Amino acid sequence: MPQQDNLSDSNSPGSSPSLFFLSGISGMEAMHLWISLPFCSMFTVALLGNCTLLYVIKTESSLHQPMYYFLAMLAFIDLVLPASTMPKLLGIFWLNSREISFTACLVEMFFLHSFSIMESGGLVAMAFDRYVAICNPLRYVTILTNSVIAKIGLVALARGVLIVVPLLFFLRRLPFCQSHVISQCYCEHMAVVKLACADTRFNNIYGIFVTIFIVGVDLMFFALSYVKILNRGE
Repeated sequence: MPQQDNLSDSNSPGSSPSLFFLSGISGMEAMHLWISLPFCSMFTVALLGNCTLLYVIKTESSLHQPMYYFLAMLAFIDLVLPASTMPKLLGIFWLNSREISFTACLVEMFFLHSFSIMESGGLVAMAFDRYVAICNPLRYVTILTNSVIAKIGLVALARGVLIVVPLLFFLRRLPFCQSHVISQCYCEHMAVVKLACADTRFNNIYGIFVTIFIVGVDLMFFALSYVKILNRGE
């Protein structure tokens, strides 16, 4: 790709590149058009399904309950996640549009990682909702008030943003003087860190810590909720 070579030459050593290149699915370039069909179908179904769910929950007053509010949060998150990556991915498959600016890459990374963390938090919130509904049914309405639900949503949002922003801040400060080709269809933190030509130990450790912390803590609360529910059933 001559354009890629010119770009690499034009970026001074130790600078942030103006463009990255997404490789798509390496070794299967000839199949990209066919591969795009299931991706496009899933994207369409996700958009229609989640939009329909949000519309029904909003318009049907009988669904204005905590469980459905949490379900609406997950539906919104599941709208943002594919919308943050799928348009560019389809652009690669259909138009061979592999270029993505450094800023756009960071924005895509922000939505991808922060909303993934929010989704994990949303699943924990739904587990907590089921715990209260089954173990404290008489206090369900008084515990999960609209104010409490809003606070849970804000905590999930703040957690996702506050964890990911430092990741992007330190990534933006890294110099890139090697290849600018990301060996994926989207901008993912570790895939971009591998392209830096500086000490990336902090980014690596922070990324691993975030993954272990989020998965570990959320799984612990998720499991705890259902253990209590099962004990209640006995």
